Amino acid sequence: MAKKPWFSRREFLKLSGLSLGALALRPDLRAFERLGLWQTEFPQTERLGRVTVGIDEEPVRLRSGPSTEATEIGRLPGDTVVEWHHEVVGYAPGYRNQRWVETPEGYVWAPFLQPVRNNLNTPLDSIPSFGDFPGMWMEVTVPYVEAQLADPPPKSPFRIAFLVNNGYPIHFYYGQTFWVDGIRTGENGPEYHVRELYGSRGDEFWAAAEAFKPVYPEEIAPISPEVENKEIVINIARQTLSCYEDGREVFFARVSTGGNPDWTEDENGIRDPEGRITPITDNGQVHRKYASLHMEGGRAGGGYDLSGIGWTTFIITGGIAIHSTYWHNNFGERTSAGCVNARPEDAKWIYRWTSPDVPYNPGIMEGVAGTRVRTVEA
Repeated sequence: MAKKPWFSRREFLKLSGLSLGALALRPDLRAFERLGLWQTEFPQTERLGRVTVGIDEEPVRLRSGPSTEATEIGRLPGDTVVEWHHEVVGYAPGYRNQRWVETPEGYVWAPFLQPVRNNLNTPLDSIPSFGDFPGMWMEVTVPYVEAQLADPPPKSPFRIAFLVNNGYPIHFYYGQTFWVDGIRTGENGPEYHVRELYGSRGDEFWAAAEAFKPVYPEEIAPISPEVENKEIVINIARQTLSCYEDGREVFFARVSTGGNPDWTEDENGIRDPEGRITPITDNGQVHRKYASLHMEGGRAGGGYDLSGIGWTTFIITGGIAIHSTYWHNNFGERTSAGCVNARPEDAKWIYRWTSPDVPYNPGIMEGVAGTRVRTVEA
């Protein structure tokens, strides 16, 4: 990652004029950015959690116990990284998801904490090529890493322009997947040139090389390519996904499909983005796959703008896909705007297992009828 700071998280809170119990007060993020204080050290434990709300959104509530009725003892702003001690069953009335995470400071409802690790990587001396043009796929393996625009001003009118124009840092998050095709020596060490090949408006970035793990072709080689009779079954009622070979279940995962369009925002922050949630009701077949994809929907202020979505498998015409998800941890509950949200490791397995197979470079396959998909409601 970037240069290690001279201050601890405790000093960071002091510097912001906040105590843990006063985190409801939003810090001056632009001042922090100008002072270079965004690269705080992450806790030195194996399991970590990153607060998934936006850095400009309402902080997440920290409670004295694993319950929405427990005393609120503080708030955690977006991108705060905490130690993940235990995951416990608690109380969140009205939701299927009753998981809570115990941290040293208190309890956080699990949907708001992305499980992450801080795995640093040895930068490559040069970027290899595995196809028609130079570069390779890489995954972010740290809670987040700050990125700088390689070609300002921002081309995306939504997320990137919003962050840049308001003085906020651009962060890439654990589990995101990007195309890396260059390397340079920056002020704080080696940096990779990071791009999105599909769906992006053309923004390119530089980011600390040690935050990215190379994904070599053998790591995403097809799984069970000799099996012809494959089927995905998505259970809408239970919010689960199963993969079958010749009628035998070989993979199972909790997922999040399109939610109820009648949902509105509640005190826990669950909300419908202006009614654009689309429940899955149709059966289909895999017909498009991307190693990574940029997705946009809606409009500024009310839609979504998500980069580096890895291992995207389109299953129903109209834009519904199974893909990796780093912006929530609410699997098992209807949450998405229409697609099937999955943990990054689950999405990668499904991407590798389903047909058609995808060439490593360019990392895209379109217009081929592949693995069958069936939805059930019970």
